[in-house]
Amino acid sequence: MEMDVPRERWIDEAAGPVVRPYAMTRGRTRPQGEKLDLVTILVRTGRKPSEHMRLSPEHRRLLQLCSRPATLADLASELDLPLGVTQVLLGDLHHDGLVEIRRQPSAEPSAERPDPRLLMRVLDDLRTL
Repeated sequence: MEMDVPRERWIDEAAGPVVRPYAMTRGRTRPQGEKLDLVTILVRTGRKPSEHMRLSPEHRRLLQLCSRPATLADLASELDLPLGVTQVLLGDLHHDGLVEIRRQPSAEPSAERPDPRLLMRVLDDLRTL
């Protein structure tokens, strides 16, 4: 005798299809090439994907969002994807030359540290208060 067991439903129909994050990255957990941090600024290069490239909908959305410079954190938030997944997808796009990393102009090394004499003066003035 065969029993009719109701199927367990994890989501309702309005939620649409669910794709696990590891499926979007094909099981990869680390981006290709350079590690991207939260404030890495990325921008689209304008280069067209080659014919053999198969871009996922998430890759295409990232390219669209990178039309303007954006940080990794902003892109992950906009796509509502985990940070690690966004890093892997952006690593693909960077590897293929479709996005580039924009570096913040670095200050001169001497400008990074305040003058020790100034710090001593501030400390002395604070002690007199």
